[in-house]
Amino acid sequence: MNFDDQLHRYFGVRELEALTPDALAAGIEHMRVDFGLETDGRRRFALWSLMFLLGAAPDLDEAFEDPADRDAARDFMEMMERAGGNE
Repeated sequence: MNFDDQLHRYFGVRELEALTPDALAAGIEHMRVDFGLETDGRRRFALWSLMFLLGAAPDLDEAFEDPADRDAARDFMEMMERAGGNE
């Protein structure tokens, strides 16, 4: 999943700075629906990661049944914290 493609798919823009609050809310809702319907683990993780970066990710226990997926998500969260990507 390409980040720019996902921005365009869910928000209709290619740059975060171009998002309006209404477009952000609508895009996040669309992502949540797709996340709930997605069956491919890699795509689910990618969607969750983007929602995390936007401050809208579901709780790990709700998002991932598999403990390994939850651990990977925790690792991603820690990596983003160290990089300063989720302030």
